[in-house]
Amino acid sequence: MRRRIVRLRTLTATAALALAASLLAPQPGAAADEPPPAADYCEGQCADILPPGANGNATLAEILAHRVFGTRPAHADDQLGPYDALSSGYQSLTDDKLTQFFNDASFGVADDQVASVTKPRDDVTITRDKKYGVPHIKGTTRYGTEFGAGFAAGQDRLWLIDLFRHIGRGQLTSFAGGAPSNQGLEQQFWPQAPYTEKDLEDQVEYIKSTQGERGKQAMDDAQAYVDGLNAYREKSKNGRYFPGEYVLTGKIDAITNIGEIEPFKVTDMIALASVVGGLFGNGGGGEVESALSLLKSQERYGVEKGTKVWESFRARNDPEAVQTIHDGTSFPYAGKPENARGTAMPDPGSVEREQLVYDREGGAKTGAKDPVQAPKKLRPLQGMYDKGVLPSDLFQQDGHKKGMSNALLVSGKHTASGNPVAVFGPQTGYFAPQLLMQQELQGPGISARGVSFAGVGMYVQLGRGQDYAWSATSAGQDITDTYAVELCEPGGGAPTKDSTGYLYRGTCTPMEKLERKNAWKPTVADSTAAGSYRMQVFRTKYGVVTHRASVEGKPVAYVSLRSTYRHEADSIIGFQMLNDPSYVKDASTFKKAAQNISYAFNWFYADSTDVAYYNSGANPERAKDIDPALPVKAQQAYEWQDFDPGNNTSAQTPPAEHPQSVNQDYYISWNNKQAKDFSTAGFGVSAVHRGDLLDGRVKQLTEEGGVTRASLTQAMSEAAVTDLRGEQVLPELLKVLRSKPITDPQLATAVQQLDAWRKAGAQRNQTAAGSKTYAHPDAVRVMDAWWPLLIEAEFEPGLGKDLYDALTAQLSTDEAPSAGHGPTGSHAGSAFQYGWWGYADKDLRAVLGQPVEGKLGDAYCGEGKLDACRDALLATLTQAVAKPVTEVYPGDASCAAGDQWCADSVVHRALGGITHGPIQWQNRPTYQQVVEFPKHR
Repeated sequence: MRRRIVRLRTLTATAALALAASLLAPQPGAAADEPPPAADYCEGQCADILPPGANGNATLAEILAHRVFGTRPAHADDQLGPYDALSSGYQSLTDDKLTQFFNDASFGVADDQVASVTKPRDDVTITRDKKYGVPHIKGTTRYGTEFGAGFAAGQDRLWLIDLFRHIGRGQLTSFAGGAPSNQGLEQQFWPQAPYTEKDLEDQVEYIKSTQGERGKQAMDDAQAYVDGLNAYREKSKNGRYFPGEYVLTGKIDAITNIGEIEPFKVTDMIALASVVGGLFGNGGGGEVESALSLLKSQERYGVEKGTKVWESFRARNDPEAVQTIHDGTSFPYAGKPENARGTAMPDPGSVEREQLVYDREGGAKTGAKDPVQAPKKLRPLQGMYDKGVLPSDLFQQDGHKKGMSNALLVSGKHTASGNPVAVFGPQTGYFAPQLLMQQELQGPGISARGVSFAGVGMYVQLGRGQDYAWSATSAGQDITDTYAVELCEPGGGAPTKDSTGYLYRGTCTPMEKLERKNAWKPTVADSTAAGSYRMQVFRTKYGVVTHRASVEGKPVAYVSLRSTYRHEADSIIGFQMLNDPSYVKDASTFKKAAQNISYAFNWFYADSTDVAYYNSGANPERAKDIDPALPVKAQQAYEWQDFDPGNNTSAQTPPAEHPQSVNQDYYISWNNKQAKDFSTAGFGVSAVHRGDLLDGRVKQLTEEGGVTRASLTQAMSEAAVTDLRGEQVLPELLKVLRSKPITDPQLATAVQQLDAWRKAGAQRNQTAAGSKTYAHPDAVRVMDAWWPLLIEAEFEPGLGKDLYDALTAQLSTDEAPSAGHGPTGSHAGSAFQYGWWGYADKDLRAVLGQPVEGKLGDAYCGEGKLDACRDALLATLTQAVAKPVTEVYPGDASCAAGDQWCADSVVHRALGGITHGPIQWQNRPTYQQVVEFPKHR
């Protein structure tokens, strides 16, 4: 049974009445009696942290003082120290010591801890605490509460919100400057979510008109939030305490105050939501690249074996993959059909990527710099955005999604208290300021504390309620498909690959052309010479054109169709429910709330009695026998069931078919496989996954019993400083190497060093706080140098260069901490998510004669012969040992060449004028909660 199109469940009459009753309050602007404090059933056992600090705004004077004297605004970095310290302090952690590394996340602020109280309207107060400056927003009316949330967002993240709304609209260069990285980022993102203003307005209207009272309330809340944000925008501008980046990018004159911060609109929230979803909530795509690598495999091995080999690397349902639901419950989705219909494989050599950029002028063509004549006092800030505000590959669509975050939950049956324990949070990269912002919201129909993405913080998106907490990890299941539309000429004539007409249900239909022209001038912040260019995409009823090709000799355009396209903010209903204490009362109602979130996330829940898990997402019901991993012919027989292109709606898989569970003994998630038969959307979910770092530790804790908040935090912390390759694959590598005596003294020493490191836990952690030296530096260096060499030597000879290159284009071989990857590029913290460790593990075990489930389609290391495999590994180990440390860690703007600890370290990517120094590497959530509720309503 499947449900029809209702992307967000409409309210029952009873629920609507309950919602209306919960919102009865004085009219906007009217003062009301102070409500009683919100009930808090956590009793001091909820904690959280978000480095570097709550305050993400800085005036021009504060930015200058920082660059000249090293000072920072209050609360800009006071959570960085405790966050960093956990890597050295976790071994001796107890429940009583948790607040040395986390903030008390209780509701409210004690009277003696109040730092300031702001009252932007009579019906709302914003109270900030002395320790961290987190805003606690308390309203007597619904409007006032949301107005306060918007006002507080302006206080803490005004520049960041403005920056990201322009990214969402494809206008980053016009706003922040034409640096090549800025150009690359907007060229990567805008084709994924190209909208006209009417498109954005239609999404607002869709929520209002289809989601009952909750939909109308959500858009009212969004308007109130925008009103509060605009109120702060105006006050800060008139009071001259606005973020200094507006001066540095030429928006406002520092002396005359002439200039403007553009007013915010509700449609900006839609654009912002598309950015958040694009970074963390999408899944699937890349079917054209998959088709190309499949063709290469078939060329190498023949169709039958080539398909088998390719499928073994694709690993849609690897039986050895770690799973969140580990009790064997099956949730079939997006699997490979026995006899696929409608697959649209390109003719060999015919694929061309669609051109995006046209009419480059000036700096867009030459890349030249043209620094402005900056006043003397601003010269320390000259060129601070010359390398862009964000990495150019932030939104890359090559299968390397920025899916992050982890979760560890243990049911009350296995804890010391008998209450569930959870340690969880989103791993959203390290930015300064963070993309997330902390807040507490208390008002009619809202009672929650936690974090929200800046600019869309109408509700707490990850955090805690009165007697429950929730969090999420990126799920990445397949909600994006590629269709091959047959090209035609609307006026008649033979079509070519350049044609802009396509067949839609038998009718030649013109494509819709969407354009975005951006222009910029050099500023103090960005010295890129004045320039401009135009971005252009073609949109069809089946999605946006990404490639041109031919299929069976006929010209086609490949188009990408995402189920959440035109529905960027629909998930607001689910978040509204999660914040509503009258709605979420237990695990069952939590799951119902999560069902209303259309982005692909794994949601986790804990209260005093239950732990629960639910996988959300607008999972399309595909036509029978469609292979979602490859392009599909754009014909009605192969469309999503009940597909309506008007609002991009279709039938979706019913909630019962989404992976879900209540009170499993424990749950772990680190973007790993969700459940049996729930097919992965990309390469890399195989026998070894970073989820194994959590699963083994939490399983052991659960079996021993008596789990506490501290012991579960220790499990997370130990995994956070462990090298996945060293723990999970190095044992097999050493077995192969030691299958015969190692006679070369230098190699024997290297093997001994690697083994000692493995036995010590394969950690990349400093010997003591502040030492900035690893206990086994030589072993870590050798592993970093060896891994890419050994993978190439193990696999390229058997696969052949063309197929090896095609597969590595879809899944990089390594993701060590020192590599340049993740949302912030280098120094990203997140590591070991994408790599060939699972492939290597399976192949090496096969060489060693060990049992392997879900074998690769061929033998690779030494063609499956132990001696030949050993020779290949020894040859590459010789190369690795000889590689100088300055080549293994070549240095960058933050680190000197050869500085191993610094190369691994986490560095917050500055989105504004305030910077932060490196901290010890941790593969850990950016925002993290530690919770244990002793009581329930």
